[in-house]
Amino acid sequence: MSQNSNIARRYFLKNSLGLAISFVWAPSLLAQNSVSLPGSLAGNPQLDSWLHIRPDGKVVVLAGKVEFGQGITTALMQIVADELEVDLSRIEMIPTTTGLSPNEGVTSGSQSIEYGGIALRHASAEARTIFLEQAALFLGVPVSELTVRNGEISSKDGKSTSYWALSKETLLKRPATTQAPLKVNHTVIGKSIERVDIPAKVSGRPAYVQDMKMPGMLHARVIRPPAPRAMLLEVDIAQIEKMPGVVVVVRNGSFLAVVAQREEQAITAQEAMKKLAKWKLANDLPASLPAWFQQMRQKHSVDTVVGIKQGPSNQATKTLTAQFTKPFIAHGSIGPSCAIAHMQDGVMKLWTHSQGMYPLRTDLVKTLGLPADKVICIHQEGSGMYGQSGADDVVLDAALIAKALPGKPIRLQWMREDEFKWEPYGSAMIINIDASLDSTGKVVDWKHELWSNTHSTRPGEATGDNLLASWYLEKPFAPSPVKNIPQPAGGSDRNAVPLYVFANQKVINHLIIDMPLRVSALRTLGAHANVFAIESMMDNLAQVAQVDPVQFRLNNLQDMRAKDVITRVAQMAKWNHRTASSKKAGKLQGRGIAFAKYKNLSVYVACVADVEINPISGKISVTNLYAAADGGLTINPDGFKNQIEGGLVQTASWTLYESVPFNQDGMQASSWADYPIMRFVDVPNVFVEIINRENEKSLGVGEGSQGPGCAAIANAVANALGQRIYDLPLTPERVKAALALKKMSA
Repeated sequence: MSQNSNIARRYFLKNSLGLAISFVWAPSLLAQNSVSLPGSLAGNPQLDSWLHIRPDGKVVVLAGKVEFGQGITTALMQIVADELEVDLSRIEMIPTTTGLSPNEGVTSGSQSIEYGGIALRHASAEARTIFLEQAALFLGVPVSELTVRNGEISSKDGKSTSYWALSKETLLKRPATTQAPLKVNHTVIGKSIERVDIPAKVSGRPAYVQDMKMPGMLHARVIRPPAPRAMLLEVDIAQIEKMPGVVVVVRNGSFLAVVAQREEQAITAQEAMKKLAKWKLANDLPASLPAWFQQMRQKHSVDTVVGIKQGPSNQATKTLTAQFTKPFIAHGSIGPSCAIAHMQDGVMKLWTHSQGMYPLRTDLVKTLGLPADKVICIHQEGSGMYGQSGADDVVLDAALIAKALPGKPIRLQWMREDEFKWEPYGSAMIINIDASLDSTGKVVDWKHELWSNTHSTRPGEATGDNLLASWYLEKPFAPSPVKNIPQPAGGSDRNAVPLYVFANQKVINHLIIDMPLRVSALRTLGAHANVFAIESMMDNLAQVAQVDPVQFRLNNLQDMRAKDVITRVAQMAKWNHRTASSKKAGKLQGRGIAFAKYKNLSVYVACVADVEINPISGKISVTNLYAAADGGLTINPDGFKNQIEGGLVQTASWTLYESVPFNQDGMQASSWADYPIMRFVDVPNVFVEIINRENEKSLGVGEGSQGPGCAAIANAVANALGQRIYDLPLTPERVKAALALKKMSA
């Protein structure tokens, strides 16, 4: 077994904590509180659902937000260590496990610190207060005379005790009140503590679910149809089961899988079965992405006005209209999805890198027909996430096989082809913007209209089942009804409402119900495309108004924190008023700026991009990316920067390269050769500065830089070319077409 498997097993033993490990979500407890509980405390009000202090000197932390490379484990440890005043070495983080950890839903939307972190901060502060009160009674001194150092409690007269000495099961068995004061002078919060998840990853030690091993473990592969919605007609199972190492072939309707003693045997059998299986195809895919864009406006949609404002304004003298598009984008996880399932004594245990343990369990319970308390999902990090990739689907694949082979641990690994062809993609989008200026160059009217599929088909909905294999069973489940995440966070309309102050504005969202390609959450959801469109239009307007793009943005903002990040990034990049693109060594050079406050709720980010373009090949090189970010109180500065830096590199890849290829025959990407991403040689220089605001609440930062980064690159390209490209990605072909158009119009 891997180290994590042993950890998860130990924590299911009640006496390993020295305290009860179960908790109950009791709405009646909330009714007894006179205060509104912040963040994830609202759904998990019991203090002991978050923390246990053990007699052996350990602080056990139960968090419902999971680690998938964003450094959240380290940041949450810092919060607890700071508020409890204990060393980090005393803290033990438990992998998020259903029935054990608090239910914080999905780790998404840059909400781990904003919701989970604030819950742990209040729970830790209240635990500190409770233990100090107990120490005061035990030592016979006022609380005001007590100090804490690494969990040791001392009084002015030399008396002492500790959290561990005072630890009782009943102390934290109470609902949170949030009445305990939060620390103002921080000792661990605000420091760049080394991340606890990194050593194993860089040293080659087991770190991921892909690395896990269990005694007697079997290996499995699923045989997928050639295209979505196909039906399995026939397959020669007997022939496959005669192959070396093959244990069994599992078939349930059109779900088809092979189980073998060794992984290479399962792969060989999978390839053989692909050739033997006969399918009835649905033949209902669009012919191409342009064909889908042509169909989108005619498709049935649910139309919503998500933002409207009408006020007095001057008469418009100039109106600009533009259409922007974004393609389907793949997660492209470096390590294909993997899960381990083990059915034993009627209990299904699953190790998975899903971002939502409890929502995942909801759909697994539906599909497997097992009681909720008999399905246990244990988080184990995977090598690539940031949205709903195949991580949820692979768990059901493994569980279906484990249910057919009780007593045997089943390791189900997707292949690269599976990941590219069967993960849910980020939705394609069309965005139309009409914007008007008055005679003074002020924006007086703004209309933003978008067409998109949903951006979330995650598991856990009340009706339907959103796990891939459930749709192909002999008794198939229907997917959940398509819907959008409500504003202000939004889904396809995330960041569609500008933070800029315009006299009149209207934002309309056309949610398209028909979904020929399966889509779901990809990092930032609709914000990536909406910010690209908004910030591109802001540059166009600045050009018409003959105002510097930095100053134009400042002129249309009232939020001082927004102005501060724009001013800071302009200083970082030594921004000068732009007049025209320049040339160096035969290459066109350009610079662009962009800004957004993620979801209009989270981190403020402003970016400046520098690009060089080869006019002959059309290749764009992003040379420099600058970013200034304000996430309120910074927990871990280095972790914060990691997120902004990673987001900038990711969005550079999206902006310049990425688009899912498909036609009527199905998905056409099977390998990295079919789906180009940014290579190391093309990664730009990245510079990030943080504006830390110690008196402000911590904001989510994980998805804040993708939108502004994309738009800054697009604006830099427009500056270099003297001609804007309105369709993502900004490929060499589109660069050459833009240069040809400019030449024709000259």
